Amino acid sequence: MVAERKGHGWGAYCWPYVSFLFIIELSRRFPDDLAPLFLALKVGVPLGLLAWYFQRGAYPELRGYSWNAANILQDVAVGVAGAAIWMAPYIFSDSLRPDAEGAFDPEQFGPSLAWLALSVRAVGYGVATPFIEELFVRSWLHRYIEVFDRRVDFRDIPIGQYSRRSLAIVLVWFTFTHVMWEWPVAVAWILLTQLWFYHRRNLTSMVIVHSASNLSILAFVIAFSGTFMDGQGRPIDLWFFV
Repeated sequence: MVAERKGHGWGAYCWPYVSFLFIIELSRRFPDDLAPLFLALKVGVPLGLLAWYFQRGAYPELRGYSWNAANILQDVAVGVAGAAIWMAPYIFSDSLRPDAEGAFDPEQFGPSLAWLALSVRAVGYGVATPFIEELFVRSWLHRYIEVFDRRVDFRDIPIGQYSRRSLAIVLVWFTFTHVMWEWPVAVAWILLTQLWFYHRRNLTSMVIVHSASNLSILAFVIAFSGTFMDGQGRPIDLWFFV
């Protein structure tokens, strides 16, 4: 089913993203013991909105992906490379590494339910965030910035079309919507993935790349947190990554 062209079409792209940011901001105003509730809300609300819009015919750019092994493996490989770029500076440089304040707590539901907290985080990190950010940033913002000063519908702009203006805005937006210590790697990650975006010209490809990056980071943290040592011989807690 293809959605009819009604209105400006922003809602399907903006509301899931806005709801995600709103819940994050709201969670900062409540006690830490409500963190499990907000973890669930951060995943459930945006995914619910995405599903609602999708079943109404939104997101035609997610259709048409060639689900073959070569395409999937290439997209996953780019995502894993992006994860390595994201993590390496903070694992090997004590001066760049942030403190542990605000790091994800896998035992926030209780020690016996760590598996549940990690499962919810994996769905949010590997499914919700890639869809929310890619639809907003690389589908809506990337195209809207090309037409905001013209009487043209952003949906008429092809997915993955290169311009210096859209590249600059996406680079700035993606970087500054992350915390400050992430800025250097955010720039490197978005440049790598933008080059792949221009090559692939497919949004589902970018969702897979984004998901592969996030899930690689999460899997690495689960497997190796406390394994690496800092310059003073103390184990490095890697949960700040997620």
